[in-house]
Amino acid sequence: MRILALLLGMKAACILLVSSLSGTGAVNNSGRWWGIVNVASSANLLTNSKSVQLVLEPSLAQLSRRQRRLIRQNPGILHAIAAGLQTAIKECKWQFRNRRWNCPTTHSPAIFGKIVNRGCRETAFVFAITSAGVTHAVARSCSEGAIESCTCDYRRRGPGGPDWHWGGCSDNVDFGQMFSREFVDSSERGRDFRYLTNLHNNEAGRMTVSSEMRQECKCHGMSGSCTMRTCWMRLPSFRAVGDFLKDRFDGASRVVYANKGSNRASHRADPSHLEPENPSHKPPSSRDLVYFEKSPNFCTYHGKTGTHGTSGRTCNSSSPALDGCELLCCGRGFQTQTEKVTERCHCTFHWCCHVSCLNCTSTQMLHQCL
Repeated sequence: MRILALLLGMKAACILLVSSLSGTGAVNNSGRWWGIVNVASSANLLTNSKSVQLVLEPSLAQLSRRQRRLIRQNPGILHAIAAGLQTAIKECKWQFRNRRWNCPTTHSPAIFGKIVNRGCRETAFVFAITSAGVTHAVARSCSEGAIESCTCDYRRRGPGGPDWHWGGCSDNVDFGQMFSREFVDSSERGRDFRYLTNLHNNEAGRMTVSSEMRQECKCHGMSGSCTMRTCWMRLPSFRAVGDFLKDRFDGASRVVYANKGSNRASHRADPSHLEPENPSHKPPSSRDLVYFEKSPNFCTYHGKTGTHGTSGRTCNSSSPALDGCELLCCGRGFQTQTEKVTERCHCTFHWCCHVSCLNCTSTQMLHQCL
């Protein structure tokens, strides 16, 4: 029996490895919901329990039946999801603006392109930042009253310390996490290695939003004496979330699937089976990003991997860092051209009430990779 169990375990591990590796060149359904970033008008509503007419844009057709049901059950949440995704995309582009991979996106349903079919660091960041974006936007929308099924988080009540007490309207991060887990994770299919890493990175994004919550207070008292304060919990800025996840990207853990002797692994994959490829490294925490394959070469265009290359990118000729022309252009060199830039300058405020400015023209040097 022990031999049979060992053989089944080895078979399961091989299936997980082969499926993850073979999937790098195949199309998968992970992140199909990202297509709803194209939702722009309030007319894009889903039918409710009374079978009101369904209005769907092509982008909403990418959602699974379970995702559409979640939107029906939470009126007002669709635009929170779309806004959270837009914020996540902007933050991704900001964090990688000076890197060879600069988080390129398209207007097709496959927003992030073929990078999501891989298992590299960049894939991990995309899943984490988009999951965090939904969590953040939904939590904030709850406290703003934009979603019918949730409100502020009122669980913190009463005295909190000798000179302050809980009150006000705390951002409902618990609801944001719960909804993100139900909505975002439901797009993952299968039980393979890729499935486990995507789920782990989704959760890392949510955990980052939750762990970075901060306490805000308002003073009460005569003449601003602040003898008593009312405090509540506020979401971090999304820039703070992006900065944290970018740090986790730089220190991401390369993992392998470690079979721990379970003969049921072929039927149910366990996230706890993700272990560092290097045995001397500590296991990844719930807020660490994980990946299982080396990043592609982002220097040149490659249709199969979906890399755009760095040709034509603007670089800094005086910087030795990643945004410098030597590194960003991958040693191919760069071209320099001058351009005239006109900006408003010498602005003056006139009472009351307008501002007058002059137009100033300057010549700037622009360096672009060959």
